[in-house]
Amino acid sequence: MSKFIPDAILNLVPNAAFSFNGTDITWADDREQPTDAELQTEIARLESEEPLNELRAVRDRLLADTDWWASSDLTMTAEQTAYRQALRDITETYSSLDDVNWPVKP
Repeated sequence: MSKFIPDAILNLVPNAAFSFNGTDITWADDREQPTDAELQTEIARLESEEPLNELRAVRDRLLADTDWWASSDLTMTAEQTAYRQALRDITETYSSLDDVNWPVKP
């Protein structure tokens, strides 16, 4: 079973009442349960987005590590500004951690 089942269900039926024990779904909602086809389509979509989400998570951590550079009592160097911008732009060029070429931190 896919780790994306709970997310897929909630995407298809927001705030749905259900339980998932890793193998079985127990539906406890008055609304109609998604069909297997709908669920598989949503799981496939979530799985295809996972590499980009992982890339964003690493990028966000790297940006957070340099947030102090942007404090109001500091002035960033041109290199620091360029590095942070390159991190923000990384998802325009790369779509997974497998092929990313990270900018060098100044």
